[in-house]
Amino acid sequence: MRTVRRLFYRDIGASVGFVAVAFLSLFFFIDFVDDLDQIGRQGRAAWHVALAVLYAVPGHLYDLLPIAVLIGSIYALARMAQASEYTILRTGGLGPGRALKLLALLGLGFGALNFVVGDFVTPSAEQAALQLAARFDGERRIEGAGAWLKGHRLAPDGAHSLSINIASIDRSGLLQGVRAFEFDDRGRLRAQASARTAQVDRQGRWLLREVHVTTWPTAADAPDASASGPATPRVSDVDLPELGFASDLDASVVAAAVLPLSSMTTIELWRYGRHLDEQAQASQQVAIRFWKKALYPLSCLVMVALALPFAYLHARTAGVSLKVFGGIMLGIGFVLLNNLAGHLGMLRGWTPWVVAAAPSLLFLLLSLAAFAWLVRYR
Repeated sequence: MRTVRRLFYRDIGASVGFVAVAFLSLFFFIDFVDDLDQIGRQGRAAWHVALAVLYAVPGHLYDLLPIAVLIGSIYALARMAQASEYTILRTGGLGPGRALKLLALLGLGFGALNFVVGDFVTPSAEQAALQLAARFDGERRIEGAGAWLKGHRLAPDGAHSLSINIASIDRSGLLQGVRAFEFDDRGRLRAQASARTAQVDRQGRWLLREVHVTTWPTAADAPDASASGPATPRVSDVDLPELGFASDLDASVVAAAVLPLSSMTTIELWRYGRHLDEQAQASQQVAIRFWKKALYPLSCLVMVALALPFAYLHARTAGVSLKVFGGIMLGIGFVLLNNLAGHLGMLRGWTPWVVAAAPSLLFLLLSLAAFAWLVRYR
């Protein structure tokens, strides 16, 4: 059994590695050609563009590894079937259950590799790419109306709610174009602050610089009424060099709001989704992204299960090239279904974990049904 395991893992591992390298080389070339017009802009050289494209390679590997596992496994198993090696292994006692177990262990290994790439390598590469872009562009504008954050801070008269808008981030990581709106427990606007730059630490302490503050006091804050009539509170405007306050919006929440979701780990997505739920904000997109990221490594297990039926097809049924083409079509279908399920889940408000698990479960059932039919009737 050890010899059979070594044969399976060596052939399939080499085939998957070859397919992955081929895919990554193709995507690197396409991305580099697409970014050639960046050379010379803001002092960028050709090697800067190549480095930026290189930072995108871990993300491509994370997305393409299940497809590479499918195509590489189909190629290795189809080649074994064509050379009658798999027939000899079956004659020697390699039953369907053992073959499925061997490939399941291999699929779990590829899944663990995909998890490491997606949760550790890709986020670091994404952040490095953002820092490289900020080095030349000076700042990174946030799409749309900027990033909006919702939180709370303690005030003398109770908990106040905060709504903070961030327009951009400069090359040093400072938040720029920050606007903060503070509401009391009755929903009345109490203060508005506009700052040129801002910083926030891990404890949720904010420091705003070059701030213009507008305050709307309530009737209770007004001076005592005079004989001439009741006093009315006055709106005050003041410019301050610095303004600090404490809130429940710490650096991790801010980073999750201003950085792309692809740069976040599974744990960070879960924490950010919980924060959105606590603040009664829309969290469907983040929840679906979390479950897709959590379950995506298991798709490697589905892919090797989907490749196993190709080993039971007779060599004269189809050549290796036709089987590989079929694997490519299956891989494209899985990617399309995975993306389509995510978009439909957000539009329809479906349960996030069901949306993330449905494509993999469908392909797993398809592979097991094909495997059982081939074993029984072929």
